[in-house]
Amino acid sequence: MSDQSTFLETKEYRRFVEFCEACRKYQYIGVCYGEAGVGKTMAAKHLTRWDLLSPWLDLPRIEDDQQVPLEVLDEHTLYYTAPVVKPAQIGRDLSVLNLRLAMLHEKAHYQKDGIQRRIPDFYGSTELVLVDEADRLKLVGLELIRDMYDQHPMGVVLIGMPGFERQLMRYPQLYSRIGFAHEYRTLKRDEMTFILKNKWKELSLNINLEDFTDYEAFTAVVRMTGGNFRLIQRLFTQVERVMAINQVETISKEVVDAARESLVIGHK
Repeated sequence: MSDQSTFLETKEYRRFVEFCEACRKYQYIGVCYGEAGVGKTMAAKHLTRWDLLSPWLDLPRIEDDQQVPLEVLDEHTLYYTAPVVKPAQIGRDLSVLNLRLAMLHEKAHYQKDGIQRRIPDFYGSTELVLVDEADRLKLVGLELIRDMYDQHPMGVVLIGMPGFERQLMRYPQLYSRIGFAHEYRTLKRDEMTFILKNKWKELSLNINLEDFTDYEAFTAVVRMTGGNFRLIQRLFTQVERVMAINQVETISKEVVDAARESLVIGHK
């Protein structure tokens, strides 16, 4: 579901976008927190169009004969996963990402109008940085991000697990700069219906909740996953496998139960 063509923009995702855009507009540090699997990472990658940017930002340099997609000129947001390493790498990684985005924009501008435009500095193209797994960061890592934020006007969003927003209170210099906090919540029932209709469609099926078999299967999925986006993804991977093995063309409660047996998820 990370692919742009298949990502489903739920109400929860739109709330996340509004939060990130506020951080961008007002150049604040924001904190996004939510349970594992609710879709924070997929939402962040979709917002940044990371499937488009990442292959280009991974390149040490862009060759003269390479043609970059001009859509990159619309992208000013970076996605970064905090590593479990020495903090010094965080500063280097963020500097490199910002520099490569500026170079990518310079190349795209030249392709577009033939004019060599120089970005003022290597943070000049970045308006917002989303830092995933930010609860991994210790004091030094957080200080490096704060230093980047202080020196270069941009928004920053720190993404972590519930409780992360309270942990930041231990670091008053950073905490005083936090302007917004946002909880990324599990899917509500209407969003579950929207997601599951698309899941049925991906398997070339239509769901009819007035049909007992479909309703029973739908209810089983809702109960098992509890609105957890990642669990829905994993469960339907197994549903497809079970259907292929047993050569059945209908998603029933029995199929969902069999798929669930292959997953490590809590009993509901």
